[in-house]
Amino acid sequence: MSVMHGRLPFALAVGVSLAGRGFAQSSGVAVRRRGKIDPLSGNAFRLAPRSGAKVTAVLASNPRLNWPIPAKPIDIAKGSSIGTAAIAQRDGTLRALEVQVFPPSVRGVGEGARPFDVAPAGSMTNGTIGSMVSANGRILTVACKGGEKKIFVPNGVPFVTHAPANRSALTPGANVLVIATQAPDGTVTANTVLVGKNGLVPPM
Repeated sequence: MSVMHGRLPFALAVGVSLAGRGFAQSSGVAVRRRGKIDPLSGNAFRLAPRSGAKVTAVLASNPRLNWPIPAKPIDIAKGSSIGTAAIAQRDGTLRALEVQVFPPSVRGVGEGARPFDVAPAGSMTNGTIGSMVSANGRILTVACKGGEKKIFVPNGVPFVTHAPANRSALTPGANVLVIATQAPDGTVTANTVLVGKNGLVPPM
């Protein structure tokens, strides 16, 4: 099986932009599955979710495989391209659950805000940092399609960036986020797999 090493599914938002392009090319319903990998057999693996029954997924012919790895707030500067899963606050701002720092090669891909299933009423916002103010956490001003977003990032929220991975990353017990299509017969095809490195749980 050929695996593409150089294409990163960043705006994932994690899972929403580049990966969404894969959804449009396949029949079925777009789904995201989170959990730990059970033993891999050929192109198929079982996913043990945090709750519920195990799910069997089959790798797409050219899956996007990616390591989310820890990053630091210092990696963000004005003009940085980021994505963040968040929930709305009463004052209209967003409260970040995680922050992803994207490389220049995917700047602008998947820009905008959309629903995301990381939490009830969750959203994913991809855009460009206009400013970052630190005061008992951080306030990010993010420019994206639809206008600016104010995002509060509490202390302790995980920051990650991404690095290309290959099929050898899919080891039993690895924490993953699988972005897939589910066919009418229930078959799940994994288009993108985000694999937490060194025990990291993909936070998005």
